[in-house]
Amino acid sequence: MRATFALMLTLLAVPAHAVDIQQVTSPGGIEAWLVEDHSIPFIAMTLEFEGGASLDAPDKRGAVNLMTSTIEEGAGKMRAEEFAATLETLGASTSFNAGNDEVTISFRALSENLDASADLLAMALAQPRFDDDAIERVRAQVQAVIRSGDSDPQTIAAKELARQAWGDHPYGSSLNGTAQSVGKLTRQDLVSAKNRVLARDRVHIGVAGDITPEELEPLLDKILGGLPETGTAPLPEAVDLQLTGGLTVVDWDSPQTIIAFAGPGLPLEDPDYFAATVTNHIMGGGGFSSRMMDEIREKRGLTYGVRTGLATGLYGQTWTGGMASANDKVAEGVDLIRQEWARMAEGVTEQELNDAKTYLTGEYSLRFDGNRAIASILAGMQLIGLPADYVNTRNDQVEAVTAEHVQRVAQRLLDTDNLRFVLVGRPEGVEGEGADAAEDAAVQSN
Repeated sequence: MRATFALMLTLLAVPAHAVDIQQVTSPGGIEAWLVEDHSIPFIAMTLEFEGGASLDAPDKRGAVNLMTSTIEEGAGKMRAEEFAATLETLGASTSFNAGNDEVTISFRALSENLDASADLLAMALAQPRFDDDAIERVRAQVQAVIRSGDSDPQTIAAKELARQAWGDHPYGSSLNGTAQSVGKLTRQDLVSAKNRVLARDRVHIGVAGDITPEELEPLLDKILGGLPETGTAPLPEAVDLQLTGGLTVVDWDSPQTIIAFAGPGLPLEDPDYFAATVTNHIMGGGGFSSRMMDEIREKRGLTYGVRTGLATGLYGQTWTGGMASANDKVAEGVDLIRQEWARMAEGVTEQELNDAKTYLTGEYSLRFDGNRAIASILAGMQLIGLPADYVNTRNDQVEAVTAEHVQRVAQRLLDTDNLRFVLVGRPEGVEGEGADAAEDAAVQSN
């Protein structure tokens, strides 16, 4: 869900002026959204393949991530070094990243070298080598990330909270897999993972820069024509949130405790989504201006920072937050989080509402800062089902939120009985079940 939440933050980056989005269809039926900009001779393209690491095959957790991290390591007759050197010579760049909801491919190329650069990307998509030495090199990198996470209390807290929220669904485990699962993956597993995810029926494309619709149409077929029309695995089903209220303590020898918490969220298409966005900003998403920051940091000095956010995954949603505090201050901090969570249902002041809307509508243009960002936004909008006019209407939807809307969504979702805490550390004065007890309870409830 981390990748999708980041995507949602990116989608806040809409400009104050109208954006002309052209919808383009290639001769082969591939659709893309385009924003033309001929001021600089290069283009940026983002490909979002829906499903992402949630399409890992059973008992193959981490395969999509390992595949995505290895696919650039040589293609066709080119080994990894030659492929990378050729890209650099052309002044082009590619990046491949896996999220639980999508595999994202970012591509940039100079206009004068666009055809040759596109040939390389097409080769990487359709003819990856997956050489044994490349697989082992990338596997070692992934396993190093896994080992690092196993000794990082923030990662431990996030993983335990996800496990309790989503159970056996892929959201409930790290997309990196485990050291054991990644260690067993074979070259054929990576080929199978590629075929599950990278297909024309699940790609969403955003393009920005020095290209016309007429030039883009054949380019889309050049880049994607070598992929299969359909993926070999169906897209995941939506998953019901399994969180219950309460508190889990994971023992960790540290002078401070990591606090992660989550309750029910809501999907983008929900009528209360923009009200929830404003509510979140006031409660804990607005940095130093938020209620939680004021009560917990400024007035009492219990933490350096506390945050909340809407984690809007394609297949499930939560309303999350986190902070860190000294072990002897954790109990007070948890109580204050619960108090502020519940207090939102009492309503907000007009000043809070106006300040939140001013910020949320005013900071967009600062992030809408170039062709690469635009291409990413266009592809992301399609991935999560937003209409093409979203960038030109979003501010109006934020402005339409009233205090009554905020109170309604808070009363609907911000119930402390449904708020789950995971504490990693040795907090004092806190009563909660251990992680093993929480896992046993989850098993018994399923």
